[in-house]
Amino acid sequence: MPDTIAVTTRRVPGADAEVISSFFPVPGLGFIPINCFLLHAREPVLVDTGPVVLRDQYVRALEQLIDLEDVRWIYLTHADPDHVGCVRDVLAAAPNAQIVTTFLGLGRLTLYHGVTPDRVYLLNPGQRLSVGDRELRVIEPLTFDAPDTTAFTDSQTGTLFSSDSFGGIVAGPAECAADLSATALRDGVVTWATIDAPWLRHVNRPTFEAATARFRELDPPVVLSSHLPPAHGLLEVLLDHVATARAQPRWVGPDQAALTALLASLAEPGPRDEEAHPQV
Repeated sequence: MPDTIAVTTRRVPGADAEVISSFFPVPGLGFIPINCFLLHAREPVLVDTGPVVLRDQYVRALEQLIDLEDVRWIYLTHADPDHVGCVRDVLAAAPNAQIVTTFLGLGRLTLYHGVTPDRVYLLNPGQRLSVGDRELRVIEPLTFDAPDTTAFTDSQTGTLFSSDSFGGIVAGPAECAADLSATALRDGVVTWATIDAPWLRHVNRPTFEAATARFRELDPPVVLSSHLPPAHGLLEVLLDHVATARAQPRWVGPDQAALTALLASLAEPGPRDEEAHPQV
């Protein structure tokens, strides 16, 4: 499957960044975007490093955008397998690069790769990191699936790099969130939030509203989620959809019987297959 998944790059207007993305198929649901970002700061920042299963493709795509030796920071929003794919390759090629993560993130990362302390910079929510011509202001994400997750804003453009938060299941590849219909965006974000943050339904209204208020104060013009095409001017829409997800029941995936049926349906020849291979 990895050989059939395209990895593409494109510039994100207004964000001083490029997105490296793929759309990973999820049978029965659609596709989940998997994004990492190259922030063109004076000290270039790679935000996440793609999925382990597509490691080689992400490295090749990144090499088309920058000489890996010039990467100064590798900001890991968290150490899930879809975020740490080519971190070892970049560390090996970029002798001056440091991984930005939390103490918990470092602990999880060592389960994948051995990392020496001189290659790591620990940063917590509420702290800032200068990357030459701007600061990365670290914040707690609105939703998350791992305790080491952080998000950040770019002090120069106001862009929010939101990690898993504001992700969405989509019907197919799209260049930006605005390319999705209003219904598709709503359903995709709601579904993703119930999957990625099943605890959300247990958060009381005052606590949730206080959290969303913090993002309204930030008012980012661009939201760059790890799992949604770039979203311009859509913060309020995304907040509304996550609020809708808070009221939804827990998402439950297929059981074995449903999986068996799904696999059988995928194996059945479609009309075009039957035309191409008529029975005799």
